[in-house]
Amino acid sequence: MASEDGELLTIARRYCELVESLEEGHRTPLVQLNEVLPRLHAAMTAVRPCTDDGPLDADADLDQRFELYSRLHRLLGDLDGYWMEYDVTPDRQEMSGSLADDLTDIYCELKNGLARLERGSDARPTLGRWRTGFCRHWGQHVVDAERHLYELAARDRLY
Repeated sequence: MASEDGELLTIARRYCELVESLEEGHRTPLVQLNEVLPRLHAAMTAVRPCTDDGPLDADADLDQRFELYSRLHRLLGDLDGYWMEYDVTPDRQEMSGSLADDLTDIYCELKNGLARLERGSDARPTLGRWRTGFCRHWGQHVVDAERHLYELAARDRLY
């Protein structure tokens, strides 16, 4: 395994640990996620695309995903919602972006891949599936979460 791949796995594990460690009243993991997400983004852009055409989310557990989202949504409270650049509503009441949703989608993709690797799977297909999923879906969640966490940090709301 290339050193870049090992670095990506380290970043993926760290990301999952941080999401799992989020607790009410403790914002330190958010500060650390603000530092980890750009590293994850950069590491994912270096991964070669997948040649395996298998389903990207075959390991998805929708109940688990919803439980994590609900927990994160509750813990984040008023830090969760954010405006997307295309949000143009006359009453300005509905924010369509959700940090809880972003963190959940990223977490589930990474956690499923890490679980496959723990079962002894070859790393290349897992990394390739991550790359394909990143390009098709969860990469946008990375960008949106990075942007929102940056804005929160700039307004001293992460500390």
